[in-house]
Amino acid sequence: MIDELRAIEADAVAQIAGTETLEALGELQRDLLGKTSALGGLKKTLGSLEPDARREAGLVMNEVSEALRGAFETKKNELEALERLARAEAERLDLTEVRTSLDGGHLHLVTQTIEELEDVFVGLGFSVAEGPEVEDDWHNFTALNFGQYHPARDMQDTFFVGLGGPKEVVMRTHTSPVQIRVMEGQEPPIYSIMPGRVYRNEATDSTHLAVFHQLECLVIDRGITFAHLAGTIDRFTKAYFGAGWTSRLRPSYFPFTEPSAEFDIQRPDGTWLELGGCGMVHPNVLSNCGIDPEEFSGFAFGFGLDRLAATRHGVSDLRELASTDIRFLEQF
Repeated sequence: MIDELRAIEADAVAQIAGTETLEALGELQRDLLGKTSALGGLKKTLGSLEPDARREAGLVMNEVSEALRGAFETKKNELEALERLARAEAERLDLTEVRTSLDGGHLHLVTQTIEELEDVFVGLGFSVAEGPEVEDDWHNFTALNFGQYHPARDMQDTFFVGLGGPKEVVMRTHTSPVQIRVMEGQEPPIYSIMPGRVYRNEATDSTHLAVFHQLECLVIDRGITFAHLAGTIDRFTKAYFGAGWTSRLRPSYFPFTEPSAEFDIQRPDGTWLELGGCGMVHPNVLSNCGIDPEEFSGFAFGFGLDRLAATRHGVSDLRELASTDIRFLEQF
């Protein structure tokens, strides 16, 4: 019987090695290891052998069975690898192909606007500063002279992050925290702009977004007055929109500036659009950042980039700026 087992093993191994498909391998496994196989037939005759012969034949039979299972597993892995390789070759894409059409992507309208505005302000002598979008309470509220119970701290306006203490970490609600970081890390004079993404916990509609973009401007130096603020806004308006556009200031209130104003821009057709807020940096804000308000003064203003881009390009619904509709995006 042992000789028969070894002969079955040699023949089976040869058949396994010659199998070319997984389907054929599965059929062969049933033929060679099933109950009706030659190996299965020998198992049935083990009981008729003498105890010593049965023990010896049983050991060899187990060896043959394990050897065949190992051969099947090895062959299966080999065929699966070949199948994956063939599938990959069939699905291969030639990434070196040269495209003949010019339908590649381009910068988003908001990104284009940010880069254009950066060029305008750099041309006016400003630097560009950036900061984190996840902020602590100090930089987002307290250092900017927000009172402890100011409504902007409420959950209706702010996305709070589950880090630190209660309401200690927020998604920044404006880019003003970058102003604080600049003033903390740099001695005056400061002439800098801060573009970036901000977050407000409010419903979206044609004129409001929960996630949008702002650009703020900060100037800190000796002898800075409100006239410098008005002149800078007017200069920016004409540089970005064109000579036919003008600006105006209206009294307002912000906790981080005093006096404060809203600034509007006038279209060539005579209509006005509210663009943002501005004012002289509050002495408390300067003190919070280690700057002596008796020696230095400054102004700041900021506006929504999305609304600015929409106004300039005639987009009536701000939600379109967050759209992935290629029909809209390819227009700009």
